[in-house]
Amino acid sequence: MLTSLPNLLTLSRIVVIPMVVGLFYIDGSSARWLSCALFIAAAITDWFDGYVARSRNQVSTFGRFLDPIADKLLVVAVLFMMVAFDRLGPVSFLPALVIVLREILVSGLREFLAEVRVGLPVSRLAKWKTGIQMIAIPVLLVGDAATFMPTRLIGEAGLWVAALLTLVTGWDYLQSGIRHIRANPVPPPSPPP
Repeated sequence: MLTSLPNLLTLSRIVVIPMVVGLFYIDGSSARWLSCALFIAAAITDWFDGYVARSRNQVSTFGRFLDPIADKLLVVAVLFMMVAFDRLGPVSFLPALVIVLREILVSGLREFLAEVRVGLPVSRLAKWKTGIQMIAIPVLLVGDAATFMPTRLIGEAGLWVAALLTLVTGWDYLQSGIRHIRANPVPPPSPPP
């Protein structure tokens, strides 16, 4: 199933990461527009791989495992690069940090809950967060190359909205995780014989 179309689309998101990162090292508007286009193409595959998997009955364990990882790798890599290359204002480091920390929190919760065989479904609000984030980031990637509109202002405002939704959804996921943690305590170690 590794070579199914949905899995190839997911893998393509990982393959595009070094290309987008590499474009940060190239000056000029063309590099910014190309990084934006690559990010948008990757974001589209995020929706398309799930649609294709469900419509063609090609949902796989590998795809379910790799899809959220590919998303997180792409978003975190680009946010790190924007901070490193001063593409965010000093105050906008905060929403970027919130987004990265939430991704780590949710990954840890999913790992724990998988051990106790509990799924953590994606909420509707989390989908909105992802959508806003996937609009804000490419706008920030273009940045000053789009002279016809205040892209940095628009992108940073979108990042703040995504961060606020990130806090809400992260809190929801944390509460759900804590309920399962309390319901599945670790048994005390056996006394030595």
